[in-house]
Amino acid sequence: MALKKDLTEQEIRSRYILPAIQKAGWQPYQIGEERSFTAGTIKVKGDRAIRDKKTIKRVDYILYYKPNIPIAIIEAKKNTLHLSTGIQQALNYAKFLDVPFVYSSNGDGFYEHDKTLSNGIIERELELDNFPSPDELWERYKKYKNITPKEEKIIIQEYYHDRSGREPRYYQQNAINRTVEAVAKGQNRILLVMATGTGKTYTAFQIIYRLWKSGLKKRILFLADRNALIDQTVKGDFRHFKDKKTVIRKKRIDKSYEIYLALYQGLTNYDEDSDAYREFSPDFFDLVIIDEAHRGSASADSAWREILNYFSKATHIGLTATPKETKDVSNIEYFGEPIYTYSLKQGIEDGFLAPYKVLRIGLNVDLEGWRPEKGKRDIEGKEVENQEYNRKDYDKNLVLLDRSEVVAKKITEYLKKHDRFAKTIVFCVDIEHANRMRNALAKENSDLMAKDSRYVMQITGDNRDGKQELDNFINPAEKYPVIATTSKLMTTGVDAQTCKLIVLDSEINSITEFKQIIGRGTRINEEYGKRFFTIMDFREVTKHFSDKDFDGEPIQIKEIKENEELPVEKSKSTEESLAKEDNKSKTTEKKEKVFVDNVDVTVLNERVQLINSKGELIMVSLRDYTKTKVKEEFATLNDFLNKWNSSSKKEAIIRELEDKGIIIEEFKEEIGKNMDIFDIICHCAFDMPPLTRKERANGVIKRNYFSKYKDKAQEVLKILLEKYANEGIENIEDIKVLKLSDFKEFGSPMEIVKLFGNKDGYIKAIEELEEELYKVA
Repeated sequence: MALKKDLTEQEIRSRYILPAIQKAGWQPYQIGEERSFTAGTIKVKGDRAIRDKKTIKRVDYILYYKPNIPIAIIEAKKNTLHLSTGIQQALNYAKFLDVPFVYSSNGDGFYEHDKTLSNGIIERELELDNFPSPDELWERYKKYKNITPKEEKIIIQEYYHDRSGREPRYYQQNAINRTVEAVAKGQNRILLVMATGTGKTYTAFQIIYRLWKSGLKKRILFLADRNALIDQTVKGDFRHFKDKKTVIRKKRIDKSYEIYLALYQGLTNYDEDSDAYREFSPDFFDLVIIDEAHRGSASADSAWREILNYFSKATHIGLTATPKETKDVSNIEYFGEPIYTYSLKQGIEDGFLAPYKVLRIGLNVDLEGWRPEKGKRDIEGKEVENQEYNRKDYDKNLVLLDRSEVVAKKITEYLKKHDRFAKTIVFCVDIEHANRMRNALAKENSDLMAKDSRYVMQITGDNRDGKQELDNFINPAEKYPVIATTSKLMTTGVDAQTCKLIVLDSEINSITEFKQIIGRGTRINEEYGKRFFTIMDFREVTKHFSDKDFDGEPIQIKEIKENEELPVEKSKSTEESLAKEDNKSKTTEKKEKVFVDNVDVTVLNERVQLINSKGELIMVSLRDYTKTKVKEEFATLNDFLNKWNSSSKKEAIIRELEDKGIIIEEFKEEIGKNMDIFDIICHCAFDMPPLTRKERANGVIKRNYFSKYKDKAQEVLKILLEKYANEGIENIEDIKVLKLSDFKEFGSPMEIVKLFGNKDGYIKAIEELEEELYKVA
């Protein structure tokens, strides 16, 4: 029998840890073994995006008191390691999973970290047969949280189990559990902040279900501000409420239901005497869920706030991706500090949200400004006022028609290069601009417009035909429309799962609005090949990414003064207000704008920006970034050459560089497709003159390297050298390359290897070929 110290970690788990847990009374349904709780970060490499399996977070054991209440985690290690070796790793996981009891084990016993003990954080060693039972840990937890028997009945209520097997993700579970516990303990104002695309509605459904099923909240109102959100919700997760739910439409009230869904404007006529919500008594609802809470509830002078004030006795739970905190409005003032926050950055790191790359395009008239020459006239023949115009003027006061054409050309150029059927949203200044961009894009894509006129569509508040196609744009299964030009209408509430390109050609000064727009691209749909998205920025809007408030914790900004009274203004729904904003200048914008043609508009620079390994947007050029990262690893050229030449497989070094955020495919695009990655690194990081792969291959031929091998072996090496010249070093190092049709005439891979004596002889020949390739640096 093998000694304990000779056993693998898996054997330690199965022979010692699992039996100890079971002996303590933990049932099979309470034990989750080798549970992954993140999906793995998606890394963008050129036009490819792959999940990095190394970033998946996985616990050896997670123990549940109830299926919806994780209470402990255990990290297992081999017996050659100390009992406590895994405790720091487990504590890190515990922060993500909201778990109070943390254990490490090597099979000899358990090392416990218990944050519930009143005299501070305590760590201690436990005998293998002394692991705590489920009831023991739950009793500790209840004492720590001061949970009464009445509160316990609510907290242990299980979530809705979908027949499909869908369960809340770890962050959704955290949000649900924290909220249910807070409501059970009597907290009546709660704010949840969750990035767009992370399942706020599903989270809300599970919160409602548990509070409703427990009997604590019998009648619930779910408030939204767009028809699309109500329709998606009632057809989606809320369908499980069956005949207990209803949607309030046309202000018709039926008091026989338990779950109500309504638009804000579906409950108000903007008239105190006839507002529909007043047909309910103030204490009719026990719970009100406010979707997109940053809109209605943030402002004390909102008509939506009047509804909340009317049902003030109910528990109010606000959901938002972008809590609004300005000098005038505040979510935190109303709800208090968020009970849970799940950020865009964390969602991307976990692999639940799509990462992005930014393509900043600087036009000459944007970067340098434009001043009309003396006597310059607009398209109506009127002289253009002689002043300096800049990006803030364009498409608002002054229209440079040539600029619109250049923008349309660059968008089309990008799509032709990558995917002409990638769903694209172009955000414009206003309706007129959206219409003009639609026309310019249609002209640039006349071949596809001839096949289907919906290839490019204007989707704005005033455009009925465009709005009717919005559902088709959102639907992943629908091919058309492909490109949507818009102003404000699509900034929020558009669940565009397959949107791969977001174009910013409008000044966006609000971080809240910017985050909403970026949210149109953050959803992942792997079935349709959507793993990342690109932001094409013509207005330097993506500067917001570097703002410290962009993805940080919400901080209250509004100052509340004693006896402060704000004027009450009747506000409308988002759907109405966005359409109104689209339309507000419709009658005057053509008179106000000056249209000018025959202006020289050119692209001065383009810069790709990427998310680095820390989730930060790289704000420098690829060349500068690469130089920095390479020099972090290799102080001198000799250091790099020694590592490169001593490595048996160059691909391993390439993968290491990619792990540091150096995107090889993007680099080749910027520096030179025909250059070896070796030359790209030497050139950018150490200012060495580069050679193309073809030049390196020709150098090998000139030195008559092949003469040492017999005829057929020579031919094999020549084909490999040609593949290197065409494709790169990575494509000749794997012995599987011999399976390609290029080598068919030489027989099977085994037969080809025998031309070099044996496998070791073949590998040695490849290593020598690489030495020859990199002799000239």
